[in-house]
Amino acid sequence: MSDILSTDVAIIGAGPVGLFAVFEAGMLGMKAVVFDALDAIGGQCAALYPEKPIYDIPAHPAIDGQTLIDRLEAQAAPFAPYYLLDQQVTTLAPLEGGRFRLATSGGAVVEAGAVIVAAGCGAFGPNRPPLDGLDIYEAGKGVQYLVRRREDFRGKRVVIAGGGDSAVDWALSLSEVAASVALVHRRPKFRAAPESLRQLDELAKSGKVELVVPYQLDGLEGEGGILSGVRVATLDGQKKVLPADVLLPFYGLAMTLGPIADWGLGLDDSRILVEQRDCSTSVPGIYAVGDIAHYPGKLKLILSGFAEAAAAAHAAHAHVHPDKVVHFEYSTTRGVPGAA
Repeated sequence: MSDILSTDVAIIGAGPVGLFAVFEAGMLGMKAVVFDALDAIGGQCAALYPEKPIYDIPAHPAIDGQTLIDRLEAQAAPFAPYYLLDQQVTTLAPLEGGRFRLATSGGAVVEAGAVIVAAGCGAFGPNRPPLDGLDIYEAGKGVQYLVRRREDFRGKRVVIAGGGDSAVDWALSLSEVAASVALVHRRPKFRAAPESLRQLDELAKSGKVELVVPYQLDGLEGEGGILSGVRVATLDGQKKVLPADVLLPFYGLAMTLGPIADWGLGLDDSRILVEQRDCSTSVPGIYAVGDIAHYPGKLKLILSGFAEAAAAAHAAHAHVHPDKVVHFEYSTTRGVPGAA
């Protein structure tokens, strides 16, 4: 067995709510190990809309997803969280004394006094188009499913497939940096915000975005895993090839609770039922916060998740240290490590 890492709190999910849970646990003197199936922190916030503005974060009239994650990471940094990324928690087992043992797909083993599940909508991955040789072009980065940095696409020929907000929004954004942008959809009508559709229409008329409708993806062309073209076809068999350096298929995400469904927690469909006052689950010592947590009147907002993270951290402290009384202090009184 691998070396076992011991910690006060195991936090499953490195999205915005999970990162804030690190801060709240740290303010109570608890160390945290943070797990995420993605290879970078930030969750959906960083993976799906890193450069898209968010408007409902208090004190920020607008802040893009990646900047929010960067600031939450900096806020958690004084408490030295240990990140285990690119690996999924596969098993969670109770131990004596109210502790838990967690094992991951990467072979890591962690023992924790409490567990906070901040897994968003659960494990998620892209719906992949059924194209021959897709994995070869994925490996060569000719097919990608998210945009981490818009600058990575500067000067490239980009083909985007899909008809929803993600496809339309990235067509608008990448048209400012890419050599060309073609948007492929099986029908002329797109499912996006009216203002986005107005902008798309303007870009199409000016030639900055090519609307390839009504077409569907039909195949990929290139050599050695390097993409050079995307074949598209109509339902009646008309075909053509779009020159391309990269294909971005935005067909939504396949989401599942994954191993979480087998941990004996009370569930409501794909969400974990919790007590609103402290976010406790049906298993003492395990808490759930953010989008994965459910209770009557739940609002699926990031700011709600922040409040839940604070409540769960305090409840977790009582579980980990049942003999310690926490005297509530505001951060302005207590301060944080390294603060001036």
